[in-house]
Amino acid sequence: MALKQVRSNDEVRQLDRQYVFHSWSAQGALNPLVIAGGEGCRVWDYEGRSYLDFSSQLVNVNIGFQHPKVVAAIKAQADILTTISPATANLARGEAAQRIVSHAPENFSKVFFTNAGADANENAIRMARLFTGKEKILSGYRSYHGNTGSAIGATGDWRRLPNDYSRGHVHFFTPYLYRSEFQATTEQQECAAALHYLRRIIECEGPNTIAAILLETIPGTAGILVPPAGYLQGVEALAREFNIMLIMDEVMAGFGRTGRWFTFQHDGVVPDLITFAKGVNSGYVPAGGVIISERIAHFFDDRLFPGGLTYSGHPLAMAAIVATIDAMEEEHVVENAALVGDGVLAEGLHKLADKYAIIGDLRGKGVFHALELVSDPVSKTPLSAALMAELKKGLLDRGLLGFVAENRLHVVPPCTVTIAEIQQGLGIIDAALADLMIDK
Repeated sequence: MALKQVRSNDEVRQLDRQYVFHSWSAQGALNPLVIAGGEGCRVWDYEGRSYLDFSSQLVNVNIGFQHPKVVAAIKAQADILTTISPATANLARGEAAQRIVSHAPENFSKVFFTNAGADANENAIRMARLFTGKEKILSGYRSYHGNTGSAIGATGDWRRLPNDYSRGHVHFFTPYLYRSEFQATTEQQECAAALHYLRRIIECEGPNTIAAILLETIPGTAGILVPPAGYLQGVEALAREFNIMLIMDEVMAGFGRTGRWFTFQHDGVVPDLITFAKGVNSGYVPAGGVIISERIAHFFDDRLFPGGLTYSGHPLAMAAIVATIDAMEEEHVVENAALVGDGVLAEGLHKLADKYAIIGDLRGKGVFHALELVSDPVSKTPLSAALMAELKKGLLDRGLLGFVAENRLHVVPPCTVTIAEIQQGLGIIDAALADLMIDK
């Protein structure tokens, strides 16, 4: 039975409200935006209204909507084989793993495929505990690692609290100079203090009890908190000193988002495990995974790995990964994210920050930026939820999908975004901020 022809947004919204239970929401007052289709950096509804997407949905549509090569690859794979057990060898799965490994550091050799970022982190934690024989996982308070058992336990933000039933998690503060936990006034001070603090956490928890440090390379949902120069290298050095594994969560920051295939490559860091999802195929078919260094992969040569998923390495998702990585290489998508993200986008955002005192802080890299909005730049009082909702509506009314989290506007368009689209988006943000200042 084919999908029926729809004539209005209301028809789809009513169907949704009657049957769909939404995540992270109280259900009663929901009024979801209706989207019918998309292409490139734009989506539209059933009544012809178009939106420029500066959210990349959940910061995952790195290659844009409906990329023809990725869509064609999914269709071609569907004609050959739609599904197969992960215990089999499948061409699409092998080629997807090969392409992913080709962009990882030289000491990485294999990929364990999952369905998303949460179970990628879940299985990376499992690997670290089995490999080291230790249990504790250290992770940041300002972090999000997914909504499964250990992944939500490793998460530091409020979403952990109603789901806090996993064991062995210890949290620490990562650098955030704008709201420093260490009374720092410079990036260098913040870096030194944060590393000293992490060292003391390790010493007090006992290095012989800690399996791994799990770190978002750039904490994303927490506010795109770009670490100061030297911090990631310092964390790596601590991990090596105390014989602790280092897991880099690249679920949001990976596959072009910051202008490199992996964000830790900006700093020359080499972790033990890398988790990914989102941008690996822009969510066209759900997929994630763990990239495994050789020494850990070989550990399981003669030991059972007690983990698996029915849809691990699903052929349709794997075909989408192969086509995505090929297209990103051929079309220089990662380079585009660096060029326009660190160029016209960053320059335009800095002009907005100079223009509006309401922008307390601006940070980012590539097409991964955040504006932190405050009602008072001296006290740094976060802008109210009501005004943030007004800003989001102002953007939407002008045809821009913005990613609003707490008192921040995350500016995270697809990695394929053009200079013209960036200029249009910046103009809309400018106008919405101007209205906000007038209304305030």
